[in-house]
Amino acid sequence: MKSSTSGDLKFFKADLLTEGSYAEGMAGCKVVFHTASPFTSKITDPQKDLVDPAKIGTRNVLETANKTKSVSRVVLTSSVAAICGSNRKILSLPNGTLNEDVWNDISSLSYNPYAYSKTIAEKEAWSIHEKQNNWDLVVVNPSLVLGPGLNPNATSESFNIMKAYGDGLMKSGVPDSGLGIVDVRDLADAHLKAAFVKNAHGRYIISAHNTSLLGIGKALSPEYDSYPIPKSAAPKFLLWLIGPFISKSLTRRYITENVNYEWKADNSKGINELLLKYRPLKDTVCEFFQLIIDAKQI
Repeated sequence: MKSSTSGDLKFFKADLLTEGSYAEGMAGCKVVFHTASPFTSKITDPQKDLVDPAKIGTRNVLETANKTKSVSRVVLTSSVAAICGSNRKILSLPNGTLNEDVWNDISSLSYNPYAYSKTIAEKEAWSIHEKQNNWDLVVVNPSLVLGPGLNPNATSESFNIMKAYGDGLMKSGVPDSGLGIVDVRDLADAHLKAAFVKNAHGRYIISAHNTSLLGIGKALSPEYDSYPIPKSAAPKFLLWLIGPFISKSLTRRYITENVNYEWKADNSKGINELLLKYRPLKDTVCEFFQLIIDAKQI
């Protein structure tokens, strides 16, 4: 990465779970970006695999910021998962729409543990922030991040989701589950704006499109119709019966809470205060899909 960029880029060895390991890399910095947190459905122990790295890692980074006098702002990558863990619950919100004042109060170690880990980590960040006055905290809460990345062979859940649209795994139909999507390049811009817009404050929902798993397929189909792109929704009752046998993440409670429900979020705070602009959904998913094809991942 260093060889492909201009400017001064330095790498430091650190471990999220090791106290003080970020001190050398943070020395002299004005802005700290804390972006690391596991995003995977392939877990055996939610506490060990998700919650501990998210919470302890956040604590270690921010406690180091407390000891680094040059730091004036921390930008934390949280998630809309820390805002809401159930599409069904969105119906009970004003205008049926998420905003930055909402917190996820439904996820747990047994239900949607990734969302639970993001919620716990962000609350830890705000708790640490409130006990000091040397640096301010700006949190970006992105929805599902798609788009062409630097590493076409990455193993993140975003890549696994996109591969499933081309390898036939979902050709018979996808869960009719609403979700938000943001392009990884727009999310990168949001991080920079969160860091350097003077009046940036609080949480920001970073999400370009209120769509669904089926909506992704519809955006891909015109360009990639030769691939087994899903064009219909799988019946909820069928998913409820066989979902747990297909994927550990498709638990019956998850299906009950999310399938056949729309996902809507208000992204106006980021647009108005950070002056964010978002790419069309088609550009995001098609360029991502092509990256995976070119890398012979499908």
